[in-house]
Amino acid sequence: MQSSARTAWRRMLALNVAVMTLLFVYKVTLTIPAAQYTQHLADYHFGFIRRALVGAIVGLVFPVLPLWAPYVLGGLVWLATLLLFLKLFDRTFGFKDENLPLLVFTAGSPFFLKNFIQTLGYFDIYGCLLAIGLLLVPARSRWYVIAAGAGSIVLIAIHHIHMLMYVPTIIVIVALRHHLNRALSVADFVLASAFLAGLGLAFLAAQFWGAAPVSLQEFDAYLRSRMAHPDIKLTSYMYYRTLAEEIADTWIVMPANALRFPIYAALIALHLPLISYFNRTIRGLREPVHQQLVYTAIVLVGLGYLIMLGVVFDYARFISDWATCMILILFAVKALPAREVPAFAGDDQTAQRLGWIVSIIPRVGTTKPF
Repeated sequence: MQSSARTAWRRMLALNVAVMTLLFVYKVTLTIPAAQYTQHLADYHFGFIRRALVGAIVGLVFPVLPLWAPYVLGGLVWLATLLLFLKLFDRTFGFKDENLPLLVFTAGSPFFLKNFIQTLGYFDIYGCLLAIGLLLVPARSRWYVIAAGAGSIVLIAIHHIHMLMYVPTIIVIVALRHHLNRALSVADFVLASAFLAGLGLAFLAAQFWGAAPVSLQEFDAYLRSRMAHPDIKLTSYMYYRTLAEEIADTWIVMPANALRFPIYAALIALHLPLISYFNRTIRGLREPVHQQLVYTAIVLVGLGYLIMLGVVFDYARFISDWATCMILILFAVKALPAREVPAFAGDDQTAQRLGWIVSIIPRVGTTKPF
């Protein structure tokens, strides 16, 4: 890579650090975590309810919840995600000059770490954190599959939407890192079946039997008894919404959301150098069957997100999670044997221009872009 290009990519990384820092300061000082605060208040006081695991754990430390608690916990989880991702990047690619463009388009993407700052206090990042952990630890033993299955069930207890959000990507990571690198036995099929059955049961329990078992007024009163700031507006209704109500509300606002689809398409197009590199990495795999399986996995993960986008309308947040999953799958693909290793064209002027645009965009958003 030429010296001028190397300098440009380093400056892009510095710009990303500045943007993330400013976004974090803005998030924790000028916004109020209403929905996040509610989700960190809900626990198992009335028995099992969906998306209450984090609140139950937080309640052990804060019987009365400070307003800043969701942001502090979210900030710590975000920092852990950042550090583990950097470790993963170093182990997979290395912090060499020729890999700086790849770092800009992954760590610096507005879909990834930046948007997790925007959604600080939400539970999406826990799925990403587990996936990165599974990309880092050894995958030789069947305990790897057991750990992935147990972790995925915990994710569903944290928020059942993980069943479509990050659990499919975790399944892909397990398949690519564990199953494709060894001879499969009957025990492997039994364990994989138990893994999938456990996920299905956990999701059904959360989705159809996880509503709060008391009236909204009683549930709301309990949450308020634990609030350090009783003037904050609660969003307790989320614990009573049925699947049919979620779908109906999503399709009511679909016409307005559909008008924003070109914005998401343009944001994805800004990552064309990364998409091209990902495609060349897959085509460089040694085994044709591995190439086919990876492309199939990408399609299936995408179908899961299409289903989710037909049910819940937080499109900016979920499209960002989809892009994050694609980045994570790229790292999983690197664990497969390859006949050739493509290079990221760091000297390419178009890639550099797109890198600057990607670097300066602060985040995608939660329900609407920007």
